[in-house]
Amino acid sequence: MAYANINKGDGFNCPLCLCQFNIPRQLPCAHNICHSCLQSYITAEATKYNELEYINCPICMQPASPSVKDRPIHEWASLFPVNILLESMMSAKANANRMCDSCSSENVCTLAEGFCAVCKEAMCTDCLKFHRRQKMTKSHSIVSVDEFDGNPQNLIPLVEDLRCLQHEGEYVKFYCKDHKVAGCVTCFFHSHNTCSNIIDLENEAPALLRDINPDEIISDMEKMESHLQMCMAINESSVSNVETDVNKITDLINEIRRKINSLLDDLENGLKTEGNRIYKEENIRIQEENHKCLSLIQAVKTSRVLFKTVNQYGSEMQKFMMVERMQQQLHSYLNLVRENFEMTDILIVKVELVPQIKSILSLSAAEMGTLVPTRSTNVFPLCVINSLPPRVQKPAKDCQVERVDVIDLSPSSSSGYYSGVTFIPGDRVMVADRFKNQCILLSSSYQVICNHSLIGSPFHICAIGDLEVAVSLPSKIQILSVKDDTISPVRTITTNWTCQGIAATGMGNMAVTGYTNSGIGCWVLMSTVGVVQASYNYEYLYGSYNYIAFNNANTRVYVSVYEKNSLHCFDMGGRNRFTYSPEGLSGPLGVAVDRDDNIYIPGYGSNNIHQLSPDGFALQVITNGVPAGPCAISFCKVQDMFIMTSYFDRNLFIYKLK
Repeated sequence: MAYANINKGDGFNCPLCLCQFNIPRQLPCAHNICHSCLQSYITAEATKYNELEYINCPICMQPASPSVKDRPIHEWASLFPVNILLESMMSAKANANRMCDSCSSENVCTLAEGFCAVCKEAMCTDCLKFHRRQKMTKSHSIVSVDEFDGNPQNLIPLVEDLRCLQHEGEYVKFYCKDHKVAGCVTCFFHSHNTCSNIIDLENEAPALLRDINPDEIISDMEKMESHLQMCMAINESSVSNVETDVNKITDLINEIRRKINSLLDDLENGLKTEGNRIYKEENIRIQEENHKCLSLIQAVKTSRVLFKTVNQYGSEMQKFMMVERMQQQLHSYLNLVRENFEMTDILIVKVELVPQIKSILSLSAAEMGTLVPTRSTNVFPLCVINSLPPRVQKPAKDCQVERVDVIDLSPSSSSGYYSGVTFIPGDRVMVADRFKNQCILLSSSYQVICNHSLIGSPFHICAIGDLEVAVSLPSKIQILSVKDDTISPVRTITTNWTCQGIAATGMGNMAVTGYTNSGIGCWVLMSTVGVVQASYNYEYLYGSYNYIAFNNANTRVYVSVYEKNSLHCFDMGGRNRFTYSPEGLSGPLGVAVDRDDNIYIPGYGSNNIHQLSPDGFALQVITNGVPAGPCAISFCKVQDMFIMTSYFDRNLFIYKLK
C-alpha cells in the first residue's frame, strides 16, 4: 500500500501532510505543523465559523490562539512561532553532504564544512571564516557538520530559550505545583493568581528533575509508536485478507462450474463484483484510518526526537520545560489512542452457499449465495505508560456565560413546556412542545414562523441535515422536512424501545436514548432511515428522562440520567469513559457541547448549569440568569451561544459565551 515506506521517517515529518516539515510552526500545545499545512487548516476552519477567534490543534484538539487576533485570517499561520530547534536540526542534517551555498552561487563547487543556523546556508571553510568576521553575522551560531553528528546540543540554544507558547514575547519563569504546569508572568496572573504553591522555576528545576526519569518518557513514546504501528499492520492485513477471501471465492466457483457452468457464471460475476466493491470500500476506509494513525505517529516521533535532544544536551531548566510539554503531550496521545486506536476491525468476507446444492439448477443466481462481510474486533492492550504523573485538572479558561435574551412564546402555546430545542441552518430554531404534541419553527430573530402537529408527544428534537430534523416520540422517531419556512413529514421510524433523548452525528447517523420493555436503559446508534448499527443496554441508565449529545469529533456520547443525578460519557464502542455526579447537580436533563467540546448540563432540581471540560472535570457552575427548572439545551457553535428551555416557563432563554 501507499504507506509501505513512509514509516521510516526521522521525526522531521509534518503530521498533516506526512512530508518533511517546511517551516515548522509550533502551537501552544507544542505540536508542530508545516506553515502551509497550518494555514490551509486555518482557512478551512474559517469557512465553518463566521467569526474565528482561535483554532483547535488538529492533533490533540486543544485551543490555539494567534498572538495578534485582529490580523487577517491568511496571516494567522505566520503568527505562530517557528520551532527553530526542529528547523535547525533539519537544516543541519540536510547540509551534512551539501556543497557550499555561497560558492555555488559563483559556480564553484566546494564541500560544505558547516552551516549557519540563522542564515540557513551551508558554507565551506573560507566562507565560514568570512562569515565570522562580518559585523552583521559574527554573532550567528555556526555548527560544523562533524559537530552536529555527535553534538546536536549546538542547536538547542537557538530555540529552547524558554519562550512561553501561550504569550508572545514572554518567557517561562514560574511553576505551579497545584496544577503541575509552568508558565510566564502573564500565565500566572490570569490563571494561577489564587494558587498557593508557585515556585521560581530557574531555582527549583534541578530539584524537580531529580524525580523524573527521562529514559521512561522516551521509552513510553517508543511504546506509543509501536502500538500505532501495530494498528497499521493489522489494518493493512484486513485489506489483504479481503483480497485473499475474494480469490478463494473465485476458486470455489471454478470447482462447482464443471456441473453448473451457466448458473455459476452469473454467480461468479455477482460475487466478484460485490467482493471488489467491498475490497475498494475497505481499502479506502483503511487508508483513511492509517492516515490518522500516521499523523499521530509523526507527532509522537517529533515529540520524542525533540525531547531526546533537549534531555541529552539542554540545560536543567530546558530539560524540565521539555518534560512538562512532553507529559502534556503524552496525556493527549494517550486519550487519542484510547479513543481511536485501542481496537481495530478485520473484515473477513465469506460466501454462504445454500444447502440445496443438488437442486442448484432450479435456483437463480441471487438465491445461490451472497457475500457476508463480518468483522472481528481485535483489542490491543494499551502499552503501559510509566512516565506520566497523576492526572491533574488544568486551570479553566475565564469563560463567562451571560443571559442576553428571553423569548416569550405565549402566543404560540398557552400552556405546557418545551422538552426539546435545536438550532437548524440559517440560525433558525425548532422547539418541541411536549404538552401540545407539536413542534414550532422560529426565525433567526426568534419570531414564530409556523407550527406542525406531531403523531405523538415529543421528547426531544435535533437537526440531522440542512433540511431535516428528527423528533423522538414514544416508540417512534419522526423525520420532518424544513424547507421554505414550512414543515412537512418525511418518514416515521418505529422502535422496539421507548425513545427519549436524540442527537445527530452529522454523518448520516443519530443516537437515541430510552429504555426497553424489560426496564433496561439504553442508547442506540442508528441511521437516519432507521437501520440500527449498535445498541448498548445499561441498568443504571434506566429513568424517565435521559438526554444525549455527541462531542464535535463524534467519538464520545454524553447521556444524562435524571434519577441518578449524573452524566455518563461513553465511547462509540459503548464503554463508559467517565461519570460526573457531584452533590450540586440535581435532576440533570439536557446536555450540549460547545465548539471547544466543553459539556453543559442543566440541573432541573438544582436550578443551575454545570460546565465540564471534555474529560469530565468541573469548570464552573452557572447560576446567574438560570430560570427555575432548566430543561433542554442546544448550542449554536458558530456564534458561541446556546438556547435553553424551562419546565416551569413558556419562554426560551438565550445565553452568550464571553
